[in-house]
Amino acid sequence: MKFNLTKYWICIVLLVLSVSSCKKYLDEKDYGNFVKNNYFTTASQAQTFVNGIYTNLHLFQNGDAYGESPFITIELFAGHATSLGQSVNNGNVIHERTDAVNPGFEDVWQNSYKAIANANLALERIPGISMDDAQKNKLLGEVYFLRAFFYYHLVRLYGDVPLITNSVTVNSPDLYPSRSPVADVYDLIIGDLQKAEASGLPETDQTGRVSLGAVRTLLASVYLTTAGFPMQKTENYALAASEAEKVLNDYTLFDNYAYLHDNAHKNQGELIFQGQYLVGVATNAIPQLTLPFNLPVGAYGDHLGAMIPTDEFVASYEAGDLRAEERQFYFSSYPQYGDDSKTVVFGVHALYKYFHAESALGNGQSDENWTFLRLPEAMLIYAEATNEVSGPTQVAYDQVNKIRARAKLAPLSGLTKDQFREAIWRERYHELAYEDKAYFDIQRTHKVYDVIHDTFGDALSTPNEQGVTMKEQYYLWPIPQREISTNNKLTQNPGW
Repeated sequence: MKFNLTKYWICIVLLVLSVSSCKKYLDEKDYGNFVKNNYFTTASQAQTFVNGIYTNLHLFQNGDAYGESPFITIELFAGHATSLGQSVNNGNVIHERTDAVNPGFEDVWQNSYKAIANANLALERIPGISMDDAQKNKLLGEVYFLRAFFYYHLVRLYGDVPLITNSVTVNSPDLYPSRSPVADVYDLIIGDLQKAEASGLPETDQTGRVSLGAVRTLLASVYLTTAGFPMQKTENYALAASEAEKVLNDYTLFDNYAYLHDNAHKNQGELIFQGQYLVGVATNAIPQLTLPFNLPVGAYGDHLGAMIPTDEFVASYEAGDLRAEERQFYFSSYPQYGDDSKTVVFGVHALYKYFHAESALGNGQSDENWTFLRLPEAMLIYAEATNEVSGPTQVAYDQVNKIRARAKLAPLSGLTKDQFREAIWRERYHELAYEDKAYFDIQRTHKVYDVIHDTFGDALSTPNEQGVTMKEQYYLWPIPQREISTNNKLTQNPGW
C-alpha cells in the first residue's frame, strides 16, 4: 500500500541501530512504543535515531521484478542507456512517453520526504538532550547534510517543491504544503551544508558516515549546479571551486577500477560518500539490474538488463582509454555460472562498474555499496568551476589529467576556455558514467553529449544515439499524480 506525502509528516518511522560495527550500524530494530515526546532523552537515543535516517539512502536502489529502480530511472533520462528487460515504465522513460503515474516518480518523492521528516524531528529534539557537546554537534552536522542531500535531489528532479523544516502534526498549516520556489530550496540546502561544515565532523570517514569531505563535495556540486540553469548564479562558480579544492588532498584515486565495486574497499580511497549495504542486514539488486537480460552470469535468480549502455556511448571513449577495455567499466562476456569452462557472450556492453564478484560467485545476495560521491567528481568540479572563473589553470589541468593518466590517456594542454569546458564535460560523462550525474548535467548546462559526433549540442534539438530528442518537459520530473490528487495546493510541472 502506498501513502501520500502528508502522512509521512506525521507518521515518523524510527529505525533503531547501534554503532559499534558495520552490522550493528545497519541492523534494524522496531520499537513499537516509540513516542517522539519521550524518546529523545539520551545520547544513545539520538545516535540511533540519526542512524535510522541513513537507511533512507537505500531508496535509490529500491527495485522490483521488472527492473525499475530510481537510480536507473534517473540514468535513463540522460539518454545513453537502453533497457532489455520487461519494464514498460523504463521503456517509456527512454522514449519520452512516460507520465506522472510512473511509480518511480512517486517512490523518490515519498521516501525523500520521509527522510526529511525524520531529519526535521532530529534537528528539533537533539539540541535539548544532555550529552557531550562535540558528539551532539557532530550528530547535528550529519543530519543537516542528510536533509540537504534529500532536498538537493528533490529540487533538481521536481523543481519547486514543498519546503518543510519543522515536524508536522495533524493541526499544522504545513500538513498540505504548497510548492516553494527553487531559490528558497537552494537557500536551505546551502545553509544546511554550511552548518554541517562548521559542526566538527571529521575530515574523512571510513564507516559510511558523513564527513567534511562529503559535505564539501556536495556543497561544491550545489554551487556548480546553481551557477547553471535555471538559477544562473555565475558567481557561484568561484564558490564551487573553493569548496572542491578543500577535498582534493584528503582522498586518493584507486589504482584499480575494480576497487570501485568490491567489498574490500568500501568507504576508502576515492570513495567519499556511499550508501551502506551488508548481507544479512540490507542487500540490493544493483548487479541483477545491470546484468544482461536472462543470461547465466552469477548466482542471481534474476538478470534483468534494466540499464544497458548503448554501444555508441561505449565507442565514444578515446582510443586506448583503459575504462572502455573489457572488465574495466564495461564487459561483454563472462564465464558461465556453474560451468566456467564455457563463456557467455552478451551481445551488448554491460556495466562491469557494477559487477559484484562477491555475490555473483557466492550466494547471489549483493551488499555492494552505492557510491554517491567520489574524488573524481570533486576534481572535475574544481576544474570546470575554475575554468569558468579564469580559464584553464595549471591546477585545473592537473586535476583532469590525473583522471586521464589513470585511464592511460595523454594529458590535456593548450586548450581555450571553451575547449577546456567541453573537455571537462566529456570527462564527466566518461569517468562518472552511469552514476546518476549525466541527467543533472543536462539540466544545468542545457547541453547533451552527442556521442556519435563527439560534440555537445543543444539539449532540445540534438537527438541521442537512440534517435530521441529531449522534450523540454523532461528537464524536470512530474509531481507524482497521487500527491496532486491528495493535495490541491500542488500544481503540475509544465508539459506533464
